[in-house]
Amino acid sequence: MPSTTLRTLRHRWPTFVGSFVALALGVALIAVMGLALASSQDAPARGPERFAAARVVVKGQDTLTVPTSLDERTHKLAQPRPVPDAVVAKLRDLGTVVQDRSFAVRAERGPADLVGHPWSTAAFAPYELNAGRAPRAADEVVVSGDWARPGTRLRTGGGTVRVVGTVAGLGFENAVFYTDARAARLSTRSLQLAVDADPATVREAVRGGGATAAVHVLTGDARRYADADPDRDSEALTAMNAMFGTAGGVSGFVSVFVVASTFAFAVAQRRREFGLLRTAGATPGQLRRMVASEALVVGVLASAAGCVLGSYGAPMLAEWAVQEGLAPRWFVIGDHHTWPYHVAFWTGLFVALCGALAASWRAGRTGPTEALREASVDTRPMTWGRWLAGSALLATAAVTLVLALVTSPGDLLQRKTYMSRPMLLITAVALLAPVLVRPLARLAAWLPARLPGAAGMLVRENAAAGVRRTAAVAAPVLVTVALAGSLLGATATLGGAKATEIRERTAADFVVTPAGDAGFDAATLKRLRAVPGSTAASASSSSAVYVLEDGVALIRSDARAVEPGPFAATARLPLTAGKARDLDDDSIIVNEEWAEHTVGERVDVWLGDGTRKSLKIAAVMTTGTGNNGVYVTPRNAPSAPVDRVEVRVAAGADAAAVASGLRRAVRVSGGEVLTKDAWVRATSPETNRTTRMGLIMVLGIALLYTGISLANTMVMATSDRVRELAALRLAGATGWQVLRLVAAEALMVVAIGGLLGALVAGLNLVGMWSALGLLSVGTTVEIPWATLGAILCACAVLAVTAAVAPAGLALRGGAMSTTGVRE
Repeated sequence: MPSTTLRTLRHRWPTFVGSFVALALGVALIAVMGLALASSQDAPARGPERFAAARVVVKGQDTLTVPTSLDERTHKLAQPRPVPDAVVAKLRDLGTVVQDRSFAVRAERGPADLVGHPWSTAAFAPYELNAGRAPRAADEVVVSGDWARPGTRLRTGGGTVRVVGTVAGLGFENAVFYTDARAARLSTRSLQLAVDADPATVREAVRGGGATAAVHVLTGDARRYADADPDRDSEALTAMNAMFGTAGGVSGFVSVFVVASTFAFAVAQRRREFGLLRTAGATPGQLRRMVASEALVVGVLASAAGCVLGSYGAPMLAEWAVQEGLAPRWFVIGDHHTWPYHVAFWTGLFVALCGALAASWRAGRTGPTEALREASVDTRPMTWGRWLAGSALLATAAVTLVLALVTSPGDLLQRKTYMSRPMLLITAVALLAPVLVRPLARLAAWLPARLPGAAGMLVRENAAAGVRRTAAVAAPVLVTVALAGSLLGATATLGGAKATEIRERTAADFVVTPAGDAGFDAATLKRLRAVPGSTAASASSSSAVYVLEDGVALIRSDARAVEPGPFAATARLPLTAGKARDLDDDSIIVNEEWAEHTVGERVDVWLGDGTRKSLKIAAVMTTGTGNNGVYVTPRNAPSAPVDRVEVRVAAGADAAAVASGLRRAVRVSGGEVLTKDAWVRATSPETNRTTRMGLIMVLGIALLYTGISLANTMVMATSDRVRELAALRLAGATGWQVLRLVAAEALMVVAIGGLLGALVAGLNLVGMWSALGLLSVGTTVEIPWATLGAILCACAVLAVTAAVAPAGLALRGGAMSTTGVRE
């Protein structure tokens, strides 16, 4: 049997090369994702950045800590508290105190992540002037980096400023430095300050003031907690773990799916050979051992090759992730990780053995005469095992969907759910594909089969007769179309649903937003409310509310602080109980996600600044997509700046005149006036960039891998049809007619795979649409037609090329030589 195995590998090398390529690429894919995931577990130690040269930084309370029955729960406060005035006064007696302020800056020709600071804080980084001078007037700034030069004028949300100096960028921010006075007007609250004094003296002064719990004294490496995003490395690790974990799961599924399908097809191609061996006296056990030996040899070699490819591919993936901003600058692939290679190698070998053995079981179980008779046509492509597995997976997908819709439809909107559910359906449909191939083939070829000539009829009958071949070649197309349609369609549908929610909740005609983080001052609000032609102007602030659920989970809910009267006139909340006008300083509007959501019931909450308060539920909203949040009054959102004013035009008033009046009202302080539709477009939630790039990475890898597998499987299938193509030549068909027939069959198979993939994507999107309907969100299903069309076109080109090329080579020697008959 070993000698037979070696001879088979040598004489049927096209089949085994195809299996080798599919397995090696699949193992490489698993190894790459495993190495990326393993390397994203640990972050290097990072020191202070903005305050690296400061002796001491004193920071106000910025976290909420709540004791529970198990341990403590901590959350970042939405409105951190400033350092108390009494503490600041004591610190000034010890040395120089510099108040720090940070705020977003929007410039027309600058980086998107500009952040403003007072010039006096530049020395703590330290930043040093390399051109120009320090700012002296309110309209003068110094910028970091080389994107602007001294003399450049910049239009910002707070007005036009002139660059008078530049400093070298330090890599962690794009800074704009104003005078201290101008920075204080743009950001009225100072949450931290630098003190030029002995750290022990500072701690003693804070302790003596009785404010130990209200402030944090930061020295040494702890000064990094005064940076804008001190936890960005851990957050980046979490995001990378999620991205690479998801990509690894999807890529692993795709590779295992394609490899198993390829190996099963490779074995199914050899039924005539198995029949001859059975006729010669081989037992079923001998056949299975021969197939297992072949799969073992190919599996070991291909898995080893895949691990080597993965070692080269992982650094390329890491470099791409850093360039796209998905990973921090320090991210590299570690050379000490070995478990990804073990996982990839043994997974590849296991899948190869399982794919080959599962397919060979049926061949070894048939008798010699039956095996020879079945070598030409697939008379029974579905085994009982395939029926049971496919039906069980399909039933599981249906039952879990119904249970989710009945119990918790919001779970279907979660990223981990809409990225994992397609896998179940893809596997179920792939297992049941042989049942669907014949009707789909006859449907797709209905019109071509009725055209003059025999080509259409031959395409239809070949696809319907070779069910296993058609299903195996269509499998890569099925995976790619199903993943692209499901994932891109889900994110687009969810984004459209959220935009619909925002549009339906807003009854205002105009929305006015401020230029900086300081929000609108009292004088600007007064001018906005006095604009002629407006019937209501509702000012609101962004905040948060924290609630302890079940005594163990501290949950943060986004909150908006609104004035009940004007707000009721400019908003249409999706209420299920209560009235928006009933909101007051002693109440709150919640949504149905809250454990306690009965009108009149009281709930204990912590406000955005950490203050604990008991509030009565005034109204309850629907859950929606999870973005409804809660509503409180401005008194329950202390220190939250007004970041939005919604204005409604009075009946009969000129909307253009009202818009002009609103622009005049914010001209001094700076701000933007948008129509309702423009504001909805500007604020509609977009897919998180990490999620979006993760989807692109997953789909890109899936498309590349399945494209190669499609070409590989098509070459295997066409190479096995040499006698059939020669028979067409002997029947009178020309070489071009045979090649056109092969190309048409390839297009037919791609169409079948596309239809099956569209079926899977449609079922997934219908499930999400049903969940949104149950959550009272009316929206349409968004299908990425352009992307799916491009994918199908790419698959069609690959399939036709991979089918026609080997067919042309096979026919080049003439019909008789192709059949093996000597002329």
